Amino acid sequence: MEIKALKGKVLVTDLERGSRVVNGIIIPSDDGKSEGIRPRWCKVYSVGEDITDIIPGQWILVEHLRWTRMIKIRQEDGTYLQLFGVEWPQACMLVSDDDPETSIFSVFSQANERAQT
Repeated sequence: MEIKALKGKVLVTDLERGSRVVNGIIIPSDDGKSEGIRPRWCKVYSVGEDITDIIPGQWILVEHLRWTRMIKIRQEDGTYLQLFGVEWPQACMLVSDDDPETSIFSVFSQANERAQT
């Protein structure tokens, strides 16, 4: 089954929620705390037919709570796809071609390696 976003909307996956592991580092959940009020990164799954600025596979930074509730869709292989809706461009702050979490931590680790030599 192919799922498409409506006009003016973006469907995203991998919304940054809860605790996560990035390059072996456990980052605890900040949901429900004052630190949890912040923008979140998510991966673009589908874009509306009128949107030409972004493409599926890119990452977008979405303002705090500017996404819909999660929709779980069962795929043919039995796994579930978790999708969220986002308004484009009102709720989006930045766009990245690479996974920002991986990119940020790799930059820090490269800087640490250079500092140690």
